[in-house]
Amino acid sequence: MTTQELAMEGEKQLEETIEAAFQIISAMNDELCNPSLWSTSATPSSAATTTGSNGSALVSADAAAIDGTSHHSESAGGGGGGGSGNSVLDEASLRYKNSVTSLRAVLAAIPNSQKAKASEMQNGLGSPESEDEIEKLEEQALSLRMEIAKKNVHVKELIDKLRELIADISTWQSPCSV
Repeated sequence: MTTQELAMEGEKQLEETIEAAFQIISAMNDELCNPSLWSTSATPSSAATTTGSNGSALVSADAAAIDGTSHHSESAGGGGGGGSGNSVLDEASLRYKNSVTSLRAVLAAIPNSQKAKASEMQNGLGSPESEDEIEKLEEQALSLRMEIAKKNVHVKELIDKLRELIADISTWQSPCSV
């Protein structure tokens, strides 16, 4: 592959990575906005509490949403695994991991492509136009790397905010001592 083709593939993989990250955040938001997780009625199955990692008491349904395990009541049909939202999150996470892996492979292939192009130029096959093209593609690759770094920082900030939101919600859901 030429450096230009690699750059176009890198841009495509970057877009897929961003889309998958957005899907992850949307799935987390959907899970947090699910009213069944924040039930206000106390039933025997949801009245049991557990202590979370931050020391606050959580209703078992809330703990299930946070730790990813399923706690289904007997009246809900008995069997089954996690909810459909969890599979959306898992699917988005898998897409994100795959696209990041592909993006890294493309970025790793760019220097090899440039070395091949440089050896062609040393053998008299290159031209001043191709040197300009190489320089332009190097700048584009650098720009893509910088954009990835910015997007990763943004995703990390969103995940940190989500963790803070979960901690706040856990605090609000804790039983109050009278």
